Amino acid sequence: MLAGVKIAAAQLHCVPGDVVANARQVASLAEQARAQDAELVVFPELALTGYELEAVRRDPGLWLSADDPRLDVVRASGIATVVNCAVATSGPRPAVGTLVFGADGELVTTYGKQHLYEQEQDVFSAGDRDGRFELGGLRFSLATCYDNHFPELTARAAADDCQVHLASSLYGTGSGVEERAAVYPGIARDAHLYVVLANHVGRAGEWTGCGRAALWAPGGALVAEGDDRTTTVVIGEVSTEGLSRGSSRSGRG
Repeated sequence: MLAGVKIAAAQLHCVPGDVVANARQVASLAEQARAQDAELVVFPELALTGYELEAVRRDPGLWLSADDPRLDVVRASGIATVVNCAVATSGPRPAVGTLVFGADGELVTTYGKQHLYEQEQDVFSAGDRDGRFELGGLRFSLATCYDNHFPELTARAAADDCQVHLASSLYGTGSGVEERAAVYPGIARDAHLYVVLANHVGRAGEWTGCGRAALWAPGGALVAEGDDRTTTVVIGEVSTEGLSRGSSRSGRG
């Protein structure tokens, strides 16, 4: 197994309902992560539209597929990317879907959020399987926001020999700050996984994202963390041989 794989967690302020603008911002942050020697970057929940549920409900043009040309700029970023968006399904509703692209731009896997939060249940279809992939000698699990409140999901990841848990999420100011602070180090401690959290900053639907994208080591120790306001990528090192130091550098997409 390779030691010392650098992973980036992104936090950004999305442009409501503008897939093209958000894809450019995602690509810019991905390139910043690559320039800091990260091998993979994770983005927040619904990063390509913002958390704009009514817009997604009304406009199927905001639903994407893995080969959508609006994602070309993301696929060309030269780094493995984990991008969450409204993904078209064979049914009448999209999924809250995660698309994982390799550094070569090829699709690695997809994942549909299994546990839809209250207001999401009238807009999206729930996924029915866990998300897994391998990169750089590490095995990854995928989850989206409310998924992470279900310990059985992360327990399955640990039982399936995953080492890194990737969480595309939206936590807002207020009670969301406390939830974020409890849930993610708790997963790292209880499931003994590295946990990588991507989050929003600024307006996100009816919320204001609280930022603080972060990476925790198995056991719950914080490796790297962003602030509560800056569009940035947060870089942490994942190793099976112990804890590594992380860094945060700000950037604008």
